[in-house]
Amino acid sequence: MFSKLKTLISTTISTVGSLALLPFKDIKYFIDDNFRDKVVPLPGSVLYCDLWAMVEHSGIYADDGQIVNIVVDGFAESEVRYSDASDFTQKSVLRKKIYVSCGNNGAVGHAAVAKGAKEHIGERAFYGLVFKNCHQFSQKCLAYTSREYNVEIIDKALGLFDVNPEPTVVMLKKEAGKKLGATKWRLWDWQNDERVQKEPEPDWEAINEAFKNQPLNPQSIAQIKNELEQLKEYEEEIKDENIPSHIQNRLTAFRQTLVDVTNKYEEAKEFLAECQGSGFSYSQLSKYKEDFTALAGEMKNNARIKELAKKMGREYISEEKKKQTRIPKRSKSEVYGTHRSDDIMRLLPSELLNLEDETLEALFYSRLLEKNLMTYELGGSTYQNIESKEFNSKRTGPVVACLDTSGSMDGEPILKAKALLLTIAGILQKERRSLYVLLFGASGEIKEFSITTEQEMPQLLSFLGQGFGGGTDFETPLKRAFNIIELQQSYQKADILMISDGECGLSDDFIKIVQVKKLALECTIFTVLCANTNVKDMLSDEIVSI
Repeated sequence: MFSKLKTLISTTISTVGSLALLPFKDIKYFIDDNFRDKVVPLPGSVLYCDLWAMVEHSGIYADDGQIVNIVVDGFAESEVRYSDASDFTQKSVLRKKIYVSCGNNGAVGHAAVAKGAKEHIGERAFYGLVFKNCHQFSQKCLAYTSREYNVEIIDKALGLFDVNPEPTVVMLKKEAGKKLGATKWRLWDWQNDERVQKEPEPDWEAINEAFKNQPLNPQSIAQIKNELEQLKEYEEEIKDENIPSHIQNRLTAFRQTLVDVTNKYEEAKEFLAECQGSGFSYSQLSKYKEDFTALAGEMKNNARIKELAKKMGREYISEEKKKQTRIPKRSKSEVYGTHRSDDIMRLLPSELLNLEDETLEALFYSRLLEKNLMTYELGGSTYQNIESKEFNSKRTGPVVACLDTSGSMDGEPILKAKALLLTIAGILQKERRSLYVLLFGASGEIKEFSITTEQEMPQLLSFLGQGFGGGTDFETPLKRAFNIIELQQSYQKADILMISDGECGLSDDFIKIVQVKKLALECTIFTVLCANTNVKDMLSDEIVSI
């Protein structure tokens, strides 16, 4: 069972990231060990220890240091046994610490709960993550008391997932509140050894920074929300205890970090959904002055952006390709006739007769070596498209995008341009194709950024926030784009994407240079207009208005 749990947690860590170890538990251990009173459990107290990350083990305290709990002793096989504190925490990877159900005045339990737990000693059963696990056993034991306490238990933090891997200790705590009046959970100082070192103070600043720089996605935000709910419950639990003010202030600051991260995610949730796998963190999103809702709306709902982004991907099949000539190709799907060969799988029965006669057997092998045996000939026809070298060259390279950042691009045009580039960047990354972005303005004004992985998407958005705000000159970016395609091996046969809000005057000599370069480098120029829909030029293979 425990090997399965470790596999589950390992998967969770790889999915959620470095914060899957749940820093709040380190904070809680520090405060509980250094500033809260320790307790000794009573018969019938509920106990639990943390095994790993979000997994706990629970049981019922009997007496004389003995704990009634389920012990897994085979594959999905378990037995109810007595364990001392050392055995109870044996499989704990985090800490050898045991929490006890408590009220305001110390540990709480009930003799009937302890007695009922003892009666199960020796029982063997199937152990499952969902059914017949330790938390269900502990809850069953709590049912042996008829007491009912009117205790308000906050039960929002039910785990990292919508469906938990097992009934959680949160549910057990809720039941302990009803049956034992447990409103607090304190540590049992079962080791009772002064040589045991106190829990060190965590690096509060590092924990806050880790959350601020955690890539935001549905899995990580579910964990962060879970941490926030647990923290709120814990602050409520200790509010009447003598916790130093500077520790309370650190807890408050930590809670504010979690709130800020959660709120920023909700603000940018639709945008992040359009940039799946891009790795945006709270710290990165906070640097941008973008209207994430508007940006996400353009990426999701602008049909022309989506159509053009699709064209820039390798999966696009144009009408040109669909109309290409189809020619027949021979296949081997049916009998076409007979011929002479050495294909013994297609021998005519008359040839096999030679093998029955020792005299003629040598003749058979002679014909086999000469490929002169009579065999069936298989034939048939399938059709395939003729794909010209000219067409294939259009869909094989990365993209060099030239973005106009002149003053006239401010407002909606630049918003559309950013949406287009981010959408195309996402597609290219899935196809492992690179994107080179050139920001340009007036003559000689140019900035460059190359993106090769999804993790660079935040840097791309930051780069797109720059600009020149002056005039417009197409020659500077086009010359640089051709230079990149010509000199960088990885950008051979790249598409060039010109993004602007209108036309720019080009000399006849430069237009001739463009035509020559396009043929020599086998590249295509797409021009995207973010405002004007009536522009025509002599350099573009296709003009699209978005």
